[in-house]
Amino acid sequence: MVEPRGNAHGRYGVDAPAVLAGLALGGVAETALAAVLVAVGWAVPAVVLLIGGGMMIIGAALFAHTTLRGKFRVWDAELDRLGLTGSERVLDMGCGRGLVLLKAAARVPGGDATGVDLWTHDQSGNSGEATLANARAEGVADRVALVTADMRGLPFPDATFDLVVSSLAVHNIVDAEGRADAVREALRVLKPGGRLRVADFRNAGRYADVLRECGAADVHVYDLGWRFWYGGPHAKTSMVAATRP
Repeated sequence: MVEPRGNAHGRYGVDAPAVLAGLALGGVAETALAAVLVAVGWAVPAVVLLIGGGMMIIGAALFAHTTLRGKFRVWDAELDRLGLTGSERVLDMGCGRGLVLLKAAARVPGGDATGVDLWTHDQSGNSGEATLANARAEGVADRVALVTADMRGLPFPDATFDLVVSSLAVHNIVDAEGRADAVREALRVLKPGGRLRVADFRNAGRYADVLRECGAADVHVYDLGWRFWYGGPHAKTSMVAATRP
């Protein structure tokens, strides 16, 4: 029986904190300047700034919701939809502080979950130590392993995992061929019949093309909805799903 889960106790940081701060501060600054322009009688530029500032504040609110709540709920739904039996081996590429890794670990009490990361600072407080602390807080440390490695060259044999997941990590690889290598590696380490779920806010279509070129089955891309918007629909997150034949 799969035990209860929820990631209610760990600390998972903020995605791209500088971007969130920029949206919030920029919105407040533009709104304040609009008020000054209204006071001196410059109504038209004041309205323009007010609209711009309001959009930035709304964007900041959406961004904050996604990073603090929305993505948690989306990944809960995605993992539940997979119908895991509880004995799977799971890999999270670019696991960060463990949000998806530990949600998966909670669903496989008879299996294990491995997180791979280079521990960069695209996410606040990102480190292996923080992830292990979260694993202990969530009560899943006994089935979690962390590996410092580049997802373009995963240090695992072929056909090792039943499920490979990744959330907002592959896009951090700056070159297109490097991102393609990471997607190929994800498929390589899947067992026959294993499933892949990669969430990202850009390049999803290209990931799907690479998977099809490699012979993956059931490849499709779908929108994860407003709860996974990083500021608005211009930065929406898509899921790439596939199965290894």
